Amino acid sequence: MKTSPAPTLYLICGKIASGKSTFARELAEQPGTLLIAMDHWMSTLYPVENKSIEDFARLSSRLREAMEPHIIDILAENLSIVLDFPANTVSWRKWMRNIISQTHVSHELHVLDVPDEVCKERLHRRNQAGDHPYQVDDETYDLFTKHYCPPMPDEHFNVIMHPL
Repeated sequence: MKTSPAPTLYLICGKIASGKSTFARELAEQPGTLLIAMDHWMSTLYPVENKSIEDFARLSSRLREAMEPHIIDILAENLSIVLDFPANTVSWRKWMRNIISQTHVSHELHVLDVPDEVCKERLHRRNQAGDHPYQVDDETYDLFTKHYCPPMPDEHFNVIMHPL
């Protein structure tokens, strides 16, 4: 009898336009791995409500609350998950850590270390292409980046660094 590999929860940390979603799609190509992308859910559930950082905080909190039991159930079915939700702050990572604690699955926290100049250049191209659910200007980028905090050793994640 063939046994499936133990499920893994893949997490991604990186600034806006650092390549998190592209990297998430690549990780999700592994057999038995499901991609759950926050941008898809947020843009579908809240197509006009998500206009400010306060809106994002409130609405993404509701989404996390709704998705957590679903994520736990999927991991219990022995499927791995690439969670394309930003692991960019201590509070977001605490939520992710709670899922890991409840499920006892292995995890990887991938940190995309991309300089601001590169992120902004990518962001401008992404905005111009118009194929992303959110148009983000430089001011909004700077506002969100103020809250960006890479993981610290005392958070006890299995960190994999990806410098540019």
